[in-house]
Amino acid sequence: MTHNAKIPFLDLVTPHLELQDELVKIFTSALRTAAFVGGPAVEGFERDFAQFCEVGHCVGVNSGTDALRFALIAAGVQQGDVVLTVPMTFIATTEAITQAGARADFVDIDTRSYTMDPEKLRAYLETRCDVNKETGRLIHRDLHRPVTAVIPVHLYGQTADMDAILKLAARYKMIVIEDACQAHGAEYFSKKENRWRKAGSMGQAAAFSFYPGKNLGACGEGGAVTTHDEQLARKIRMLRDHGQSKKYYHEMEGYNGRLDSIQAGILQVKLRHLAEWNDKRRNAAARYQELLAPMADDIKVPFEPNWAKSIYHLYVILTRDRDRLIEHLGTAGIGTGIHYPIPVHLQTPYRVLGYKEGDFPVSERVAAEAVSLPMHAHLSPEQQRLIAESLFAFMSLGMPAA
Repeated sequence: MTHNAKIPFLDLVTPHLELQDELVKIFTSALRTAAFVGGPAVEGFERDFAQFCEVGHCVGVNSGTDALRFALIAAGVQQGDVVLTVPMTFIATTEAITQAGARADFVDIDTRSYTMDPEKLRAYLETRCDVNKETGRLIHRDLHRPVTAVIPVHLYGQTADMDAILKLAARYKMIVIEDACQAHGAEYFSKKENRWRKAGSMGQAAAFSFYPGKNLGACGEGGAVTTHDEQLARKIRMLRDHGQSKKYYHEMEGYNGRLDSIQAGILQVKLRHLAEWNDKRRNAAARYQELLAPMADDIKVPFEPNWAKSIYHLYVILTRDRDRLIEHLGTAGIGTGIHYPIPVHLQTPYRVLGYKEGDFPVSERVAAEAVSLPMHAHLSPEQQRLIAESLFAFMSLGMPAA
């Protein structure tokens, strides 16, 4: 990210200044009541976010990583199980898997949506696994471990192709946990149900992060699990609070993973504005598409399938001359980001899995060429015009074609 940019990659100041009076009231209320952990503020946010995601239950936790880890544990993932996800994601996805006691393995992403490719998932399940005739469970042929869950990642604000993934999961009796940490309010059109579904409402459970830079961000750390399953929600409530069913009565070993009341109150205030903020991001994305269309031979812009309503947590283009482009934009005072420069299977902690360059070519290409342009709800058309002009100036220098 370019610091002190004339056009910042992300504007976290303006929305907080606009909501300053409401947010300060949250803090002063906590001071006056000493309600710092749990209580009405957390319960109120959980109720409102469950309604927003169109699910029965929401459990606030300390982070998106906790949300994903607790969801896996509560859904029944066991020590030594294999959990499938994508290499093109933030490392928290795989951290949650290993910290739940399971082993992560990977399915490559689709060339256009950058989310899990259902055909590659099908090929993995059919060619690398067998079905145990007695239990009906999938067993990995080489690892001799059960393959029990899949985590599709809704990347950059766009949902994965959930109908196809859910169909495969049902066939092979697999748990589906959505990584919705970048998808607050994103939607997916289910042909099976002939209706739009909210991210976080389709798997057995879903994990959200409220890290400050998210479309719905706290003023610190925060996360949540959404689910239709009352018993799963009950387990997560215990997991986040040292396994307690009530104070000092522990049904299991748990964690210290609670969402504090000040952050919950802040999130509840911001949630009222989220739909509007998401619409502004979608409008900004449409302007980018129009402005960047003349450069189609040089850069690849995001693709939004007809089954998706992205909320553009990030606006990511691909270019083969990324480093020089980032330098050029930085010189012009334009902030950028890279999400993410190294796919997870090539990160140091996962070398033990034995993967090498070339094993997941689509993820590796996106990691090598991705540039995140400024994207937030307060991005102006004039700022976008200046960004496009700077991109065009760079292209005119003669960069390699995408």
